[in-house]
Amino acid sequence: MDTSEIIRQIDAEIARLQGAKALLAETPLKRGPGRPKVNTQPAAPKKRHLSAKGRAAISAAMKARWAKRKKAV
Repeated sequence: MDTSEIIRQIDAEIARLQGAKALLAETPLKRGPGRPKVNTQPAAPKKRHLSAKGRAAISAAMKARWAKRKKAV
């Protein structure tokens, strides 16, 4: 193999690689969803609120339970 043949093959390889580079530069690589970003601050616990109506219902039920227990003794 003479040097002119080697140079011709190298030039062909360079042209092929430049074409591949141009294709890759035109279309950006699309990545999958991946891992979600981690929230560094923990979420504050949600406080539960009881309405006045609910509080009254619980109070009435407890008073009835205590009265029933007191009556049984």
